[in-house]
Amino acid sequence: MTTAALQISSPVGVVAAGGAMPFAVADSLRARGIEPVLFALRGVCDPKRVERFRHHWISIGQLGRATKLFRAEGCRDLVFIGSLVRPALSEIRLDWGTVRVLGQVWAAFRGGDDHLLSSIGRILERDGFRMVGIRDVAPDLLVPEGCLTRIIPDATANADIAKGREVLRALGAFDIGQGVVVIDGHVIGIEDIEGTDGLLARMARLRGEGRIRAAMGRGVLVKAPKSTQDLRFDLPTVGPRTIEAAAAAGLAGIAVIAGNTIAAEPQATIEAADAKHLFVVGLPG
Repeated sequence: MTTAALQISSPVGVVAAGGAMPFAVADSLRARGIEPVLFALRGVCDPKRVERFRHHWISIGQLGRATKLFRAEGCRDLVFIGSLVRPALSEIRLDWGTVRVLGQVWAAFRGGDDHLLSSIGRILERDGFRMVGIRDVAPDLLVPEGCLTRIIPDATANADIAKGREVLRALGAFDIGQGVVVIDGHVIGIEDIEGTDGLLARMARLRGEGRIRAAMGRGVLVKAPKSTQDLRFDLPTVGPRTIEAAAAAGLAGIAVIAGNTIAAEPQATIEAADAKHLFVVGLPG
């Protein structure tokens, strides 16, 4: 669904998990004249930053309370955003609204992360809400196409990027991860449950142990949504922390899919990449 085709209704309910992205989305909505209402996940969302916005606190598993609050605030359109460690079923605080659909929730937890998010989204849509994505509510936060930095990838880096895209296309159906590191044509690491930060930390550790022999400043982190992914949920994200970790891992740069990757703090990300002499490229979809 394209941004132009979707008429967003105000207010928008922002189900806010961890990190800076929920607040970036809320600011983007305000800039477009759309009022955000944050439904902050207790123990996950930043309590200091959420105070700037109209908000309510909800616990993971409180579908009944959440749907009542969505309706009370007049939020037809909902967006999930922010970092969240997948909880165990035993950690979820069930309310009666969740118990009502417990079989569907249980089935959702039996799949991967994308299956979980899309399944919860379908439950809410059956209750009359509409799930929307970053492309619909905050398109200004998406990485544009082209090289965004002073450094541009050379022929070797471009070959690594092409190899990384091949690998991610092959792995997409298995709901494993959204990132891969390729150095001089060799697949060195694949993102798993540890996330991109963990993948890059592993690359830095392997360099320190002498397991990666390539010179510093070679290799690429390639990130892309999974091939079967619902693009309203869990898009790949890059930010200043990604740049710092890629530099520590000794890579030449980062390549992501333009229009389907979120840029956390876009200006700071590009400034950090220029300072570290890394490239950042938005690839055509």
